[in-house]
Amino acid sequence: MKEKLIFVRILPQMKKDLNDDLWNYCKCAYTNPEVITMFVKNIMIPKHHTHTVQHDEPLRIALEKLEQQKIDALPVLNGNKYIGVLTRYNLYKEFFESNVTREEYLQNTACKDIATHQDKYLKGQEIFEKTLLELKHFPLLAVVNDKLEFLGIVTRFDVLEQFQSAFGVQRPGVRIAFTSIETEGRLARLAEIAHHFHEHIISLVTFDETDKLVRRIVMKIEKKDNIERFVKKLEDSGFRILDIHED
Repeated sequence: MKEKLIFVRILPQMKKDLNDDLWNYCKCAYTNPEVITMFVKNIMIPKHHTHTVQHDEPLRIALEKLEQQKIDALPVLNGNKYIGVLTRYNLYKEFFESNVTREEYLQNTACKDIATHQDKYLKGQEIFEKTLLELKHFPLLAVVNDKLEFLGIVTRFDVLEQFQSAFGVQRPGVRIAFTSIETEGRLARLAEIAHHFHEHIISLVTFDETDKLVRRIVMKIEKKDNIERFVKKLEDSGFRILDIHED
């Protein structure tokens, strides 16, 4: 069954369900308001902090950088123009499929000869969640401008860190998992209850099972002495509690 992650970091999606007071509460209660909308450019590593190789440099240079920096891939550039990505995996693969010695291969093969992902790059305005599938089996994507000039990179590690942040992994608190019937205004009701109990929301993520009309919700809040009363109110309001876990 496919599930769609809906991150309440993008709060404008909720606004239609909330009155002005609750909308303002949600913006204040969420403890990271600066990431209401997260674009690729927000997690991009700028070019002056990245390691690259030039297209005509031998693979020996690339391998030295991969080993020294303990990384898995390097953007390949022609001056400042992006032309592909060289990966550690592809470097080894091409060697084992060649009929030359290691020294010949590393010295006589140019980085451009084994570069891949020439047509896969980002412009910076993409919503960062969309990069996850692209990076599932690849260590990084380059970010370029309209002239294909290299601006920086987005790595798989950085994207996964953002997903961890969406779940509030690095913040201590109480994680409450519950379900709700998929009806209009349920998130508004949830926000109303949280507002009533003055809860500070660290993260809120929903898993949307549209075929069952049941939405599973994971909320993480700061630990307070009113958790039992807050949970009881959720249950009385039709939310079915699945699990409560304190970090």
